[in-house]
Amino acid sequence: MRIKDWDRNLKIRLLGEGMMNILFWMFFPFMAIYFSESFGKGMAGLLLVLSQVVAVVANLVGGYCADQYGRKKMMFISAVGQGLTFVVFAFANSPWLVSPMLTFISFSILGVFGSLYWPASHAMVADVVAEKDRNTVFAVFYTALNISVVVGPILGGLFFFQHRFSLLLIASIVSFAVAALIAIYVRETAPEKREKSLVSDSSVKWTRFIWDQLQDYRIIVKDKVFLLFILAGILVAQTFMQMDLLIAVYLSEKVPDQPVLTFFNTVITADGNRIFSWLISENGLLVALLTVFMTTKMSKFKERNVFIFSCMIYAVSMILFGHVTSVWLLAIAMLVFTMGELMVVGIQEGFVSRLAPENMRGQYFAAASLRFTIGRTLAPAAIPLTALLGFQWTFYLISFLAIIAGVIYYVMFDMRSKQVAYGQS
Repeated sequence: MRIKDWDRNLKIRLLGEGMMNILFWMFFPFMAIYFSESFGKGMAGLLLVLSQVVAVVANLVGGYCADQYGRKKMMFISAVGQGLTFVVFAFANSPWLVSPMLTFISFSILGVFGSLYWPASHAMVADVVAEKDRNTVFAVFYTALNISVVVGPILGGLFFFQHRFSLLLIASIVSFAVAALIAIYVRETAPEKREKSLVSDSSVKWTRFIWDQLQDYRIIVKDKVFLLFILAGILVAQTFMQMDLLIAVYLSEKVPDQPVLTFFNTVITADGNRIFSWLISENGLLVALLTVFMTTKMSKFKERNVFIFSCMIYAVSMILFGHVTSVWLLAIAMLVFTMGELMVVGIQEGFVSRLAPENMRGQYFAAASLRFTIGRTLAPAAIPLTALLGFQWTFYLISFLAIIAGVIYYVMFDMRSKQVAYGQS
C-alpha cells in the first residue's frame, strides 16, 4: 500500500507526528544527563521510574478514552496539552527562571499527554486500513520514528545545551500546529460508542467512570493470549530497553580508547561514549532504511516463528555485547541486535489489531503498550545488578529473559491456534 493511497488521516498523522518526533528526540536523550547533573544519579533514576509509572496509568486511561470519546478528540486534547506543557517547560529553562524540578514536572506531564495520544493514533490505523495492509502502514510509521531517532539527537546535541529555551518554544508552536491540523483535517474514525461525559459534575459519576474503565480492562485481562503477549513483550523489552542503559554504561566503563580509522596518516580514535553515539546512529539508520523491507519479508513467514526467532536473536546480541570491546565487533553486535528489532516492529502492531474487538481497539493498543512502559520501568534494575553480578553475567541474565519470552510466544501461538480451530475470536 503506497503512501499516496493512504487515508488523509494517516497522511496528516505522518506529517504532524514526524515533526513532533524530531523535536522530541532533540531533547529526550539528554534529559537523563540533565537530571543526573541536577539531582544526582540516584534521585534522577527514581524520578525517571516514577514518571514511567505515571505513563502506565495514562496509557490505560488513554486507551479507554480513545474508545469511549473518539480518536480525534483524544489526539487533539493531547496535542494541545503538549503545547501548553512545552510553554511551561520552556519557562523553566528560560532567561528568567532555571528550575530543574519544574523541568521534571513538565517532562512527566509531556509523557502523560503522549500516553493519551498513542492509543488513539494507533487505533485509528486499525480503523481505516485493511488488515492485509496494516503491517506495512505500521512499519512506515516506525520508519519515520527512527528517522527522527537519527536526526533528532544530532540536532539536539547542537541546540539542547546552548539554546534549550528556543528549542522548547519551537516544540510548543509545532504542538499547537499539529493540534490545528487534527482539528481541521482529521475525521473521527471510532465505531459507534455509548455517550458519556468526559467531565462529570458529581463524585458519583466520576466514580462510575473509573469503575466502567476498570470493568472494560477486566475483559482484556480475561484474554489469555493477549496477556501472554504482554508478558513476553515485557521480558523481551529488557533487551532492547538496555540500549541507553546497560549498553551505554558498559561502553562507558569497559570499552577503552581505541583507533578506529586512519585517514591521510591521521588516526581517528574513539572512547566508549563516542562509540555509543555511533552505535545509536547505526541502529536508527538501519531501522529507518530497512523497516518496511523487513516487514514485507517477515509477513511471508509464520508469525510464531518470527516472534520466537526475534527473541533468540536478541539473546545472541546480549551475549555478544557482554564479550566484546572492539568498535567493529560492537558494530556487529548492534547489527544483530537491530535485526531482532526489525523482524517484529511491523507485524506486532498488526497482531494486536487482529486480537482487538473493533470497539476496544484503543484499550487493546493501550494495554499492549504496557510491554514498553513496564519494560522501561524494570529495565534500569540492570544497572545495580552489574555491581552484584558483573557485566557479563548481567548480559547473560537479560539474554535468558529473551529466551523465556520466546518460550512464552510459543505457548501463546499454540493457544491462539486452538482458539481459531474452535472458532473463538
